[in-house]
Amino acid sequence: MSKSDTSKKKIQAIRGMNDLLPEQSPLWQYFEGRVRTLMARYGYAEIRTPIVEQTALFARSIGEVTDIVEKEMYTFEDRNGDSLTLRPEGTASCVRAAMEHGLLHNQTQRLWYQGPMFRHERPQKGRYRQFHQVGVESFGLEGPDIDAEVILLSARLWRELGLMEHVTLELNSLGSAEARAAYRERLVAYFEEHREVLDEDSRRRLASNPLRILDSKNPEMAEMLAGAPRLLDHLDDASREHFETLCGLLDAAGIDYVINPRLVRGLDYYGRTVFEWTTTALGSQGTVCAGGRYDGLVEQLGGKPTTAVGFAMGIERLVLLLETLELIPDAARGELDLYVLPMDDAATGTALQLAERLRGELPGLRAQLHCGGGSFKSRMKKADRSGARLALLLGEDELAEASATLKFLREERDQQSLPQAALAETLRELLA
Repeated sequence: MSKSDTSKKKIQAIRGMNDLLPEQSPLWQYFEGRVRTLMARYGYAEIRTPIVEQTALFARSIGEVTDIVEKEMYTFEDRNGDSLTLRPEGTASCVRAAMEHGLLHNQTQRLWYQGPMFRHERPQKGRYRQFHQVGVESFGLEGPDIDAEVILLSARLWRELGLMEHVTLELNSLGSAEARAAYRERLVAYFEEHREVLDEDSRRRLASNPLRILDSKNPEMAEMLAGAPRLLDHLDDASREHFETLCGLLDAAGIDYVINPRLVRGLDYYGRTVFEWTTTALGSQGTVCAGGRYDGLVEQLGGKPTTAVGFAMGIERLVLLLETLELIPDAARGELDLYVLPMDDAATGTALQLAERLRGELPGLRAQLHCGGGSFKSRMKKADRSGARLALLLGEDELAEASATLKFLREERDQQSLPQAALAETLRELLA
């Protein structure tokens, strides 16, 4: 292909990195607005971190032998020769920022964030290479009460969105590092006895991260995995008490859950409590929210030992779930209330001023002014295509009488002629 041909080639978005179009944005704004309000009600403060970090941050926190670090990270060298990575998840960045700015010294923190993450994996419905997450991280609290709170926070979000009957909470405990090390020996011995059943990926993980084999979705390994030793049967006493107390707190709060002994989570930094909210409403079972406790991560990244627990949820998948179940209210779709239409160019100035006045008197009003001229017929077509419920017409007669004609675009109702001074009150009643 010649240089001239290349310069004329149509440029498209990178595979797996999608545009969010105007008709989709209101759905995201609805979800994000509900999240923001909920976080404030629980006393969580927002933190915003860069999307680019030093590669070492993720290699040290997530784990060198995880799929994310081995296969999925977008890593590159900058002009100074430093290895940088587009963040594949938010917890490590949040920990780095909290350490760097002294937020963890002799204090507790309840933080939340939202934003884009990046992983080079096979794009599929609800999962992309640039995806967006909401995350919650709590630092400096070691009891099961804070584990219960972050789970209850997520459960309240499901209730308020109408999703509670469509999701299932799965729980497990990974115990202490010492308990996991002892369990790991038993697990490796079991897998070695069934080595011929392991797939290639599981054999690779056998020496590096055998717990992740438990999370395999390979149906040919299902029977063998069902017979594997259970970590819950090998917990240390403190972790067992922690987990039992957490379950008791959830029982008292009326939260249903399923104990899943094969739930291990995909990141190396988890210990003790791990949980996932899953759904079958999108076809095969999928995770919409996941998290747990990671008491060793701050120390692992060079800080003082600090207890921590949190979760992350994928916005794409949750918005898709809300759409699939038709749980997004019409009022959240960003449709216009009013289309202000000067019937000729002479009325444009008055229409502009009137639209501004109405926006000032009715702060929640969604009003669009017709611009670009055209015949009256073409203006009316644009008013109808705008999706607005009402049109406000201004022509020669209306200018002379300081009035406006209110036309119902979505209802079989007679249009009304109103004094301009009475418009705000009439619109307030109609749009209530």
